[in-house]
Amino acid sequence: MEETMAGGEELGSRLLKIVQQTPDCDVDSLAAHCPDMTWNQVFLALDQLSRSGQVILKQQGPGHYNVTALPEKPLHQSHVIHRS
Repeated sequence: MEETMAGGEELGSRLLKIVQQTPDCDVDSLAAHCPDMTWNQVFLALDQLSRSGQVILKQQGPGHYNVTALPEKPLHQSHVIHRS
């Protein structure tokens, strides 16, 4: 199970880089960039990226989805209270 999770994270990172370089690409073209993975594996990784707020999946028709990368969210800075 650990291999699958690590592989999924690696695939997610790989897909995110591709989506960031090619705005408004579709799942089919992403799957073509990952011949070692099935379309379903690519879609699952994209679904996880979507749920984590890194990409948006837009259905364009039956079984056809466009993918757009979202800008990275800045890390929240911790609030420090200074007392004088």
